[in-house]
Amino acid sequence: MSESRPLLGILYLMGAVFLFTSLDATSKYLTQTFPLPMIVWARYGIHLLLMVFFLAPTMRSSLITTKHPWQQIARGVVLMTTSCFGIAGFSMLPLAEATAVIFLSPLIVVLLARWLLAEKITLGRWLAVAAGFLGVLLIARPGGAVSAKGLLLMVITAFLYAIYQIQTRRLSPHENSLTMLFYGALVGSIGLTIAVPFYWGGPTPNAFQTLQILSLGVLGGMGHWLFILAFRHAKASTLAPFTYAQLIWATLLGWLVYDHLPDGLAIIGIIIIALSSMSIALSERFKKTPAPGTDTAY
Repeated sequence: MSESRPLLGILYLMGAVFLFTSLDATSKYLTQTFPLPMIVWARYGIHLLLMVFFLAPTMRSSLITTKHPWQQIARGVVLMTTSCFGIAGFSMLPLAEATAVIFLSPLIVVLLARWLLAEKITLGRWLAVAAGFLGVLLIARPGGAVSAKGLLLMVITAFLYAIYQIQTRRLSPHENSLTMLFYGALVGSIGLTIAVPFYWGGPTPNAFQTLQILSLGVLGGMGHWLFILAFRHAKASTLAPFTYAQLIWATLLGWLVYDHLPDGLAIIGIIIIALSSMSIALSERFKKTPAPGTDTAY
C-alpha cells in the first residue's frame, strides 16, 4: 500500500472513530430500556446483513473463505464477549471515562505479547504501561464520580479487547480483512440468536427507538468500512495518533447528550492513558508490524 493520500486516510479515520463513539452513545441510551444482549444482537445482526447485502454479490465465496476457521470463530467469540462487557460498562459510566479505560488495551497487548508472541518489553514500554494504569487510578480515585462496578467492567473489556487484538495480529497476515470482519459479525449474530430465549423481553420499541436500534449496525458497519478505507490511503504509523480523537468525540457527546464533563483529575487521568497508549503506537513506527490497539471499535 502506498501512502499517497495520507490526509484522506486521516479524514476517513476521524469519521470512523466518530461513528464508533456514536455507537457507544446510542447503545448507552438503549440499555436504559432494553436488555443488553438484545442491543449487542442488533449491533451484530444488522452489521452482518449489511455485509451480505453489499459485499456478497461481488465477493461471493471469497467473503467466507478462510484458512483458519476455528481461529476465526474463537476471535468472533472474544469480540462478542468484549462487546457485551463494553456496552454493560458504558451503561454505568460516562462516555469519556469509559472510552479512556478501553484505551488501556494497547498497553495490555504489550504485556500479553511478552508471553503469547515472545515480544520483548523495553523499559519505555514498562513505563508506558505503569503510567496508563496510573491514569485509571486517577479516574477511579476515592470520591470520584464513576461507578466502581462500571470501571471493573471496562477494565475487563480492555483485557478482552487486548486478547482480540492479539488474535487479529496472528490472523491478519494470512486472511482478508473483510473476511475477518464478516466472521466477527457472523459469530456474534449466531451466538446471540441462540441465546434469544434467555434474554428477549422488555417493552416494544417505538418508531424512534427502532431507528436507534437499526442504527447500531449501520454505525458499526460504516465505521469499520471507513476504518478499512483509511488504511488503504495511509500507514498504520501515520493513523495511530489520530485514533485518540475518539476520546475527544466521547467527551463532546458525553457533554451534549448526557450533560457530563469529566472533572479535573479525571481529565488528567484520561490524558495520561491517551499519551501512554499513543507512545506504544508511535514506537511501532520503527517496526514492520502494525501498531497494536489502533482499532478501537468492538
